[in-house]
Amino acid sequence: MRVIPAIDLLDGRAVRLREGKKDEVTVYREHPAELVAELAAGGAERIHVVDLDGAFAGARRHADVIARVCAASPVPVQVGGGIRDAATARAVLDAGAAAVVLGTAAVKSPAMVRALCEALPGRVIVAVDAKDGMVAVEGWVETSDVSAIELGRQAAAWGAAGLLYTDVARDGTGVGPNVAATAALAAGVSIDVIASGGVATLDHLRALARAGLPAVVVGRALYDKRFTLLEAIAAAREVG
Repeated sequence: MRVIPAIDLLDGRAVRLREGKKDEVTVYREHPAELVAELAAGGAERIHVVDLDGAFAGARRHADVIARVCAASPVPVQVGGGIRDAATARAVLDAGAAAVVLGTAAVKSPAMVRALCEALPGRVIVAVDAKDGMVAVEGWVETSDVSAIELGRQAAAWGAAGLLYTDVARDGTGVGPNVAATAALAAGVSIDVIASGGVATLDHLRALARAGLPAVVVGRALYDKRFTLLEAIAAAREVG
């Protein structure tokens, strides 16, 4: 299982939120691009970047910061948050991102996301952000009437490169990932599912690895120094 460290952007800084709530924020670095070299040196093979301001506003807000992060990174960077149209998705890719992560757009503009998946094979990841099994949109402040498994199957049919599954209630809490729900989604679709949300211990990583998940995004636990990236990678690889 691959461990993908996360960099979340808010007001130009690297932060983490609790349960996706903007008023429950912890700032980890004033200059996010500085994190890239540290993460790559720590063993990262890929980095996950989220424009939180963009997710809340519905339009990207950190174009310059993301471009600097991509330019500074020796490993591929996947970017999400506020990408609601094809032009923005292509602009993010042109700025150096290896892949874009689309969540709200996949629910509200499915034809556009399908067209992007077809035009850009391997470069579009669909975010499945769930609250009680239903997909949350608009920076997780709204809950749609689309179920996680329904969106996952649609994305697979479109040719998405993978799914990023997050149990919103667990994100940033450290209570542990929703292994059962993540594994159930993975079993129900034909593309890779990346786990996200709630990881706080090496045992959490081992549980996801035992469930057969191919990758996991980790944020707060790394920045709170609950374990190092090298320790996380070792734990993720020791199972199976």
